[in-house]
Amino acid sequence: MHEELENFERNHVWDLVEPPPNCCPIGTKWVFKNKQGENRMVVRNKARLKEGIDYEETFAPVARLEAIRILLAFAASKGFKLQQMDVKSAFLNGFIKEEVYVRQPPGFESAKFPDRVYKLRKALYGLKQAPRAWYASLKSFLLKSGFVMGSVDKTLFLLSRGGDTLIVQIYVDDIIFSGSSHALVSSFTEQMSREFEMSLMGELQFFLGLQIKQGFMGTFVHQAKYTRDILKKFNMGDSKPMTTPMSTNTALDADEDGEAVDQKEFRGMIGSLLYLTTTRPDIQFAVCPASSRASHRQAVKRIFKYLKFTPEFGLWYSSGSSLSLRGFSDADHAGYRIDRKSTSGTCQLLGTSLISWSSCKQASVALSTTEAEYVAAASCCSQLLWMKATPSDFGLRFGKIPLRVDSTSAISVAKNPVLHSRTKHIDVRFHFLRDHYEKGDIDLVHAVSANQLADIFTKPLEFDAFARLRDELGVTGWRCVDNALIKGEIESQWTGFIALLV
Repeated sequence: MHEELENFERNHVWDLVEPPPNCCPIGTKWVFKNKQGENRMVVRNKARLKEGIDYEETFAPVARLEAIRILLAFAASKGFKLQQMDVKSAFLNGFIKEEVYVRQPPGFESAKFPDRVYKLRKALYGLKQAPRAWYASLKSFLLKSGFVMGSVDKTLFLLSRGGDTLIVQIYVDDIIFSGSSHALVSSFTEQMSREFEMSLMGELQFFLGLQIKQGFMGTFVHQAKYTRDILKKFNMGDSKPMTTPMSTNTALDADEDGEAVDQKEFRGMIGSLLYLTTTRPDIQFAVCPASSRASHRQAVKRIFKYLKFTPEFGLWYSSGSSLSLRGFSDADHAGYRIDRKSTSGTCQLLGTSLISWSSCKQASVALSTTEAEYVAAASCCSQLLWMKATPSDFGLRFGKIPLRVDSTSAISVAKNPVLHSRTKHIDVRFHFLRDHYEKGDIDLVHAVSANQLADIFTKPLEFDAFARLRDELGVTGWRCVDNALIKGEIESQWTGFIALLV
């Protein structure tokens, strides 16, 4: 608590003043937290003084997870080692525009002026505009230092000096960075340390709850610790393992007459699994129950049993991957038994690195398989256009992006305007797919159903097909990756040793 208040004094966060007329100072409270590391050991005891609400604008840009994955894939391909730094008391560096008064902290009231209040100069934790104020301060500093902000991703900053490049990605007070020059990286860390109080955390290993292992052969992103935690939390640690997350015989309906289950536990299970889909696209389709009934809870427990079988699976970004962009889209016509709406499944890759994926119910009932496939392809096209713009900040340029669809009829609807008379009932917003095909942004390519990677996001599959598609998406186990990383590091060390001898 004393350390927290010393930070306030050092950063000139506030001034003790007489309360002005009609002033309504907001309250403060102490919040205590034990910060744990990857191995669950307490690495720091933290005390934060938080305040109430008094604000106007609060929006602050936050990096999308797809942007983080693009950076991971790009760094792995280029052989960059990502580093991480954390800003101590980051929000105390952000100036606020509003006139805000707060009461003195509980237990630390001034003996001489107990009735005075603090007038804030900078933001405190808990103030709604604090993230916005911090982002503005950091952005201003980086731009003054010669960085250029990303054209699409406003949390990405790049610095070019000579033939070298430095990349900085911001997620609130967590900063990951890397570059082609060790001198440029060192210079950046020194600059940041002079301007802000920083904790240099070294090589990126744990970020936003994701465990990251970087090696010579590539980068592995997983949530093994989180998987073990939720298996234990929901008493599934001793369950019988299953080889797939969903049975091909499963046909869930509303089951209105079925036995109801504990809402809190059921929603907790679903929420935990949804967070796990950040690195586990193989369970994306299965995490979609329709009601909190016993039959649906049984289907959810099947997912946990699959996680028991694959607890250390995650995404593998190979250093040998190209950086060509491609997309896959598929649809399961009328797959939902409750309302007969179709399921769209899409995925987008940079080379062999899976960046983005989705499995979702379509907004309206499709009258044909062609319409369902067309709607799914339009959704995939939209994501590809965003992904086409974002990597341009890294110097990556793409021509026609192949979008692989396994329906020749849906491709014909996009390519041949004559057929549109038969599809007037399709919402006009989906026809932008044809516009971007004609502009040359995408190239609609027929994919044989067996090679349709998005098939895993539309329906339950038998183990052989499921495992094959899972492997092609780059979802693999830690043991396989660990062996590859160790082998790559040994080969790298031998290569350097032999070069030294020569």
